[in-house]
Amino acid sequence: MSKKSDLQAADGVAEAIPECPHCHKPMPLCICDSIAPIDNKIELLILQHPQEQDRALGTARLAALHFKKATVKIGLSWPSLAKALGKPVADPARWAILYLGSAKVTDYETDRDILAIDRKGQAEENQRALLKDIQGIVLLDGTWSQAKALWWRNAWMLKCQRVILGPAKASLYGKLRREPRKDGLSTIEAAGMLLASLERKPEIETTLNESFERMLAKYREAQSVMPELAPKPKPKRDWRRKKHA
Repeated sequence: MSKKSDLQAADGVAEAIPECPHCHKPMPLCICDSIAPIDNKIELLILQHPQEQDRALGTARLAALHFKKATVKIGLSWPSLAKALGKPVADPARWAILYLGSAKVTDYETDRDILAIDRKGQAEENQRALLKDIQGIVLLDGTWSQAKALWWRNAWMLKCQRVILGPAKASLYGKLRREPRKDGLSTIEAAGMLLASLERKPEIETTLNESFERMLAKYREAQSVMPELAPKPKPKRDWRRKKHA
C-alpha cells in the first residue's frame, strides 16, 4: 500500500471513532458525565474559527458545557455581537473580549491577573468598577493566527472592553499543544480564569482546570492504543517562488 493510501486509511479510522453529540469529542476522550453546569451570571460567548475544530485537543465546547449561559458559534464573521450571540445586547461595552495584541499584564505596574485596557493599550482607570459591570465575555477559539483573523473580520469587537490575562502558571497543555506565548492559555483555562475572577468564585477555575486535566489524561491514555487520535501534522508550505511557464 502506498504512503498516500496509508494516510487515507488512518484518516478513515479516525473519522470512524464514535463522537459524543455534546462535546463533539471522540468517545474515548469524552468527560461529559462528570460535568455539572454552573449557574453563571456572566455569559460566555465562544467564537470558533472554522478550521480550529480539533476533535481531540480543542476545548471550546468542553468549556461551554460547564455553564448554563454559554454559546459556541463557528464562523468567520458576524454583523454584530447581538447576531453572534443570537439575542439583543443592550451595551456591547459591558462585554469583555480577551484581547490578542502584544500587551502583557507583566508590562504594567499592577498586581492584577486580569487587566482592562483601552484601544491605545493603556490600563483603564477604575479597574474594579469597570470589571464589576461586565455582563459577558467573548473568547476567540483557534490558533493565534486564526483568532487574529476573527478579530480583524469583526469590527464590532472594537466596541467591547478589552481585557488581558496574566496567569500565574503556563497552560496545562504542556508539550501537547504549544502556545505562541508563555501567557497563552487554552479556551477552557481562559474561561475559568475570567469567570472565576469576575464572579468572585475561585471554584469555577478549579472546576474547569480539573476537567481539562481529566480530558488530557484520557488523551494521553488513548494515544497509546489509538495513535490515530494524534493531531495530523500540517503540510509544509513551499515558500519558493513558482516558475511560470
